[in-house]
Amino acid sequence: MLESKFESPLAHRQSAAETYVDIREVSERGMIDLRGQPGDKKFMAAVKDILAVDLPKAPRTSATWGDIRVLWLSTDQWLVTCPRHRAEALTQELTAALQGIHSLAVNVSDMRAVIRLEGERAREVVMKGSTLDLFDGSYVPGTVRRMRFAEIAALLSILEDAVIEIYVFRSYADYAWEFLIKAARKGSEVALLAPEAKGAA
Repeated sequence: MLESKFESPLAHRQSAAETYVDIREVSERGMIDLRGQPGDKKFMAAVKDILAVDLPKAPRTSATWGDIRVLWLSTDQWLVTCPRHRAEALTQELTAALQGIHSLAVNVSDMRAVIRLEGERAREVVMKGSTLDLFDGSYVPGTVRRMRFAEIAALLSILEDAVIEIYVFRSYADYAWEFLIKAARKGSEVALLAPEAKGAA
């Protein structure tokens, strides 16, 4: 009898060696698409009972407890991340706890690829494919936002000042990987200009 076997979107790719930031795939990331009304106290309480963390309500924020992290996607949608081996059981727990409540919890672990950049110039690399200014002071650790990256839809997650994750749909994983490897190739560093001082002539 044939058994299903998971293979990450970038399993055939080698780790990037000739780049000035570390780039790698996070292949064991489980993901759950969670939807519900933040104003529904029963929904919020049921989710907290399972995840042990309050769902973030503020745009572009996230919340973490242990190995579970919740990313705000919209006013009624969150992406719950966890170790891949926990995703299905956690989805079933959420579904059971939310019975009778207007909501939805779906295991979408195979939908996206997650690429992590680590290094002092990680933000610079991401900015080569985006119009975002990641140095304007608003992109603090914990920030999450959708963005247009290298002409494709992506999700940006700032873990630490020098650690960034980019979520892209599985079908775009190769393209995003190639773009990042070329953008971070040694010798392609960019000398970023400091903001002009106020009052300068």
